[in-house]
Amino acid sequence: MGGVRSVVARANKKLTVQFAAALIASSTLLGMIFGILRERIINSIYMPNPQTGFPGYPVGLDAYTTAFTIPDFMFFILVSGALSVTFIPVFNQRLSAGNKKSAWELSTSLVNLMALTTLLASILIIIFADQLTYLLAPGYSETGHALTVSMMRVIAVNPFLFAIATVIASMQQAVGRFTFYALAPTLYNIGIIIGTLYFTQGITIFGVEIFDGGIMGIALGVVLGSVMQLLVSCIGLVGLGFDYKFKIYWRNKGLRKVVGLLPARSTDQGMDYIVGMVENNLASRMAAGTVRSFNQAITLHMAPINLIGVAISTAAFPKMTERLSEGRVDLFRQELQSVLRIIIWLALPVATLTFFTRGYIVNFIKPGGNVLMAGILGILTIAILFRSIYFIAARSFYAQQDTKTPLYISIFSVGLNIGLAIWFTQSLNMGAYGLALAQSLMALLEVVLLFFAMNIRIKGIFDPAFWHAVARMTIATAIMAIVSYILVSIFPLQAGDYSSFYLTFPKFIIITGTSFAVYLGLSKLFKLHEANPVLRVAAGYVKKLSRRSA
Repeated sequence: MGGVRSVVARANKKLTVQFAAALIASSTLLGMIFGILRERIINSIYMPNPQTGFPGYPVGLDAYTTAFTIPDFMFFILVSGALSVTFIPVFNQRLSAGNKKSAWELSTSLVNLMALTTLLASILIIIFADQLTYLLAPGYSETGHALTVSMMRVIAVNPFLFAIATVIASMQQAVGRFTFYALAPTLYNIGIIIGTLYFTQGITIFGVEIFDGGIMGIALGVVLGSVMQLLVSCIGLVGLGFDYKFKIYWRNKGLRKVVGLLPARSTDQGMDYIVGMVENNLASRMAAGTVRSFNQAITLHMAPINLIGVAISTAAFPKMTERLSEGRVDLFRQELQSVLRIIIWLALPVATLTFFTRGYIVNFIKPGGNVLMAGILGILTIAILFRSIYFIAARSFYAQQDTKTPLYISIFSVGLNIGLAIWFTQSLNMGAYGLALAQSLMALLEVVLLFFAMNIRIKGIFDPAFWHAVARMTIATAIMAIVSYILVSIFPLQAGDYSSFYLTFPKFIIITGTSFAVYLGLSKLFKLHEANPVLRVAAGYVKKLSRRSA
């Protein structure tokens, strides 16, 4: 046991912001790779392929996609980001004051409180799955409706399992330990892959068939992934000194503080899912498979957002709260500018490259491609930039223990999003493209309003040097876009490419690799220091290769 503790302690050591961001980004990338593999497997089995005449099972895929909506909604409004951004500042305050007892009482109380709350939510989802499906997807056939209800009841356990894992992960984040937190998404995807490849074939134990297979096997894989994610999160607790008690310390001032902050942030989190429910409702009235295509495009556009915006802001957030707890508003301002510059420097070219290579990207998760999905993704590239920025913008308020300002802005933005979505799809007949355009416009508006409010609170939050840097990034991206357009023209997707990952991937690498190399060179020319770490790594790699060749 001592050896296990020693290994876990070494793996879970405290990291700097830079290393934490790199670790989270790397794990996000790994999770993204497994996510692409997961979706490619599912889509190849169940999504229609017009080029081969394969009918697929679009009704089943739509049902599977919709089944996640309510469980995810309950998790996000009750736990998720709501907990991490409210818990970490309060937890850190107690640790900084040397009050470890209060910090751990707060932690154990939240584990129990969130477990009980989400358990109740899971039970309610199971009971009312039928009614909820009518609300989410009134346009589904009888078969699609019944399948959605069954899948939702299986996936309903997710909020409970995720809640416990999230509280445990937040403890580790608060003290600068990210290793086991970073592993969780990959294990979740592996669980779904196992469900798709094996559970759909049926489950037999000791010669007794306990499950006859079918697309419901994917839902069982989701539960398996959730359990695996919880287990790896628990391993990360080793050596942290966490003393769990089956008790809620209602008198703990930290607990009352967190519970007081939760409603505003939870409502803010829930706003995005209300938009998702409205989008699902509207998409269910369109052709079969539209729900799946739209949600797949949403997932694809979220991959770089998670890789850049979420990873960097998650790693930077504890340090930002620490600066404010020390009363150093000047250092907080510097930290915010520095993090924001990195995010913009990365998100601008990534969003641009996603637009030009959208057909290649879609082909990775959907063999044979999908015109609707690619078109939606193209519109959502606007949101990639602004959604990446959003996470650090919102966390700049959460670091000040202000959850209400982002909430008010979110309510306004969501209301506009829903109004635009209905107008674009119902009045202008834009279909799923209208849903994507509404999303992108909302992302832009939210960021503008958040920073407008922050600038009122902290005067001069962005100095001229910041805007000059952003201008240089924009020019570099514009030149890179021209290069990308030329490369796509030279290496277009051919009819044969759609059936083969190995034909598509090299073209994608050439286009993105060359384009980003141009962007790096221009960044160096324009004296953007954000490029220096990447260039140093590249230079070191070249040196190693030259030594080996010598």
